[in-house]
Amino acid sequence: MTFSLKEDGKHFIGITIAAFILAINLNTFVNTGGLYPGGVTGITVLIRRIAKTYWGMNLPYTPVNLLLNAFPIYIGFRFVGKKLTISTFYLIALSGFLTDILPSIPITYDTLLIAIFGGMINGLAMGLCMLNNANTGGTDFIGMFLSEKLGRDAFNLILGINAVILSAAGILFGWDKALYSILFQYFSTQILHLVYRRYQQTTLFIVTNLPQEICTAISDVSRHGATVMRGHGAYSDEERAVVYSVVSATDYKKVLDSVKTVDPNAFVNSIRTDQLSGRFYRRPTE
Repeated sequence: MTFSLKEDGKHFIGITIAAFILAINLNTFVNTGGLYPGGVTGITVLIRRIAKTYWGMNLPYTPVNLLLNAFPIYIGFRFVGKKLTISTFYLIALSGFLTDILPSIPITYDTLLIAIFGGMINGLAMGLCMLNNANTGGTDFIGMFLSEKLGRDAFNLILGINAVILSAAGILFGWDKALYSILFQYFSTQILHLVYRRYQQTTLFIVTNLPQEICTAISDVSRHGATVMRGHGAYSDEERAVVYSVVSATDYKKVLDSVKTVDPNAFVNSIRTDQLSGRFYRRPTE
């Protein structure tokens, strides 16, 4: 585990901004709409509302959230990445502290609008966390662990887990809030997919006259290999090489730019890859 003042400083700033967004979103949208974000955050909200409704206790957000995140943080430290886990702990502690001290200022009382826009803001904040080598803890660690093991984006599985968790909220406090909360989590997941693409892959078919140079360019940018196939151009009636490769969606733009630099006349077909089996290089999580 190594540290870089420049890179880790940028990540620290990004995580701090994400913590503010999460806290403001929780107070402004989630609490106003009576929603449950899902995951450990949702369980924390649920426990606090149970305590307030049935026992008249106002539990602070931070200690409950930290206690529930203790085991997932251990899993993250043990199996996912030490630096990521430390960053996540900082995010959880800061966002919890801000949630407890920042005032709740409602923007709208329309529950549908709260579910849609609150979910989108939540997904944006989660994506910002992950781009800066952190996450919001809890089921995020499960999502990352499963994605690493399965070789595919597993965050839709977390959406299903959250739906089960929210069923408890429906039983205790009414199904309308629980269903709106599932909408909240759905929009959050969709925005997360757009912002954070580490576990998404793109398949490339590149028709070129410079196959070896193209393979070298792909390897230099993404550290992924390629397969060269021989083809015949029906229109030109000439022999062509087809370079086949699968790269991370986060590397796709850089790979495409490099390919175009090597061969401006290359014909590139890009296809979204749903699942891979076999060896596929993925940058390790620190």
